[in-house]
Amino acid sequence: MLDREEYVEQQFFFQTFRERVETGVPAQESLVVLRAEVLASTKLPMAIDFMLADVKHAGIISPSMFRLKHYFTKFQAYVIQKSEIPDGKFDFRIALRILENEAKFRISDMFTCAGLFFYQFETLCRNKLGYQEGLAAIADDSIYNQHWKEWILSLHHELGVIDFAEMIFLRSEYCSKTDRQPSDVVLFSEREGRIARATLGRDPVYLFSALSRHLNYPEVPRQKPINAEENLIPLLQRRIEHLENRLLLFEEELRGGVNLNRFYVKGD
Repeated sequence: MLDREEYVEQQFFFQTFRERVETGVPAQESLVVLRAEVLASTKLPMAIDFMLADVKHAGIISPSMFRLKHYFTKFQAYVIQKSEIPDGKFDFRIALRILENEAKFRISDMFTCAGLFFYQFETLCRNKLGYQEGLAAIADDSIYNQHWKEWILSLHHELGVIDFAEMIFLRSEYCSKTDRQPSDVVLFSEREGRIARATLGRDPVYLFSALSRHLNYPEVPRQKPINAEENLIPLLQRRIEHLENRLLLFEEELRGGVNLNRFYVKGD
């Protein structure tokens, strides 16, 4: 893992970047200002320089994040890449919020590898980001040891065949206290195994929600549904302006013709 101050600055970067994108500030302009705002003692300013170069040439930042493997994780770059697909439904602002919460969790006292995995895996599930590439991106994180990596990569073949809650239960300390034996190396605590067993046969969303309530694991941000009423007033204003322009043209025509001189561009 990086130093704590790196994740503090990453959280600030993703949060501020998202807030400025939501207010309509161009990404290039936001990155230039953030380059001066983050701590110079961290490696983030150099990472922002890489992202600025990609924004200027291609208008996206995920390629530079993939190249900075020593600073950004593959999962971080993968989430941003999915949000930058032109015809995709995954919002760039939601992607920034996801990475903001992840950086905040990494520096919290509640941080565990299990909690990080649940957060990342729920991100894939809720936003339909793809299991094969997504799980490979999660397993690439150096925070996971070899046992974690092997298990995460094996999930792609087991999902849909074995209940996800049962897979968690069989890898937990709680499993050894029941009449069943753990399937392999224990990865999850007793409390996580108990919650998983209580949600057997249910939608994994209920498992994620229970883990968040009882173990204070971070919740994955959700995209708010579009409210048609919020866009109604601006739409009506544009239509009224259009009607006013048409009425002006109609009145000019009744008075003897439309004066086209105002539409001409005067030369030097």
